[in-house]
Amino acid sequence: MQEIKIMKTNSHAGFTLIELVIAVAIIAILAAIALPLYQNQVEQTRRTTAQADLLELTQWMERRYSNGFDYRDAGNDPVLPFSQSPQNGTAFYNISFTGAVTRDTFTLQAVPTAAQANDDCGTLTVDEQGNRGAAQAGCW
Repeated sequence: MQEIKIMKTNSHAGFTLIELVIAVAIIAILAAIALPLYQNQVEQTRRTTAQADLLELTQWMERRYSNGFDYRDAGNDPVLPFSQSPQNGTAFYNISFTGAVTRDTFTLQAVPTAAQANDDCGTLTVDEQGNRGAAQAGCW
């Protein structure tokens, strides 16, 4: 009588549960690190845009002053050419004057709004002398 040998082959066609859990855990850890960094970068980009817009409006005010030696419109606060940052699209900062504009002084502010409202730097300011301010040092 002949013996018939049956060979059993072991083949793996897929992932084990442990391998899947490890892969998901690694992805979760990477996402937990990357998402806050990405959000901080987006906030910083929006803040930089607001700073550029404030400086553009400061130059606009200086051109007014060089024409008539007065920042005001016939004694009234001037109307800014734009009042949000970015100038088009969703506003992340509202731009306005802080207080009254006098003949030789003004202060512009950019107040964070919408998705930028929780920005640590808070309200950004700049005056006629180029003095810049924020809630924290190093935001300009």
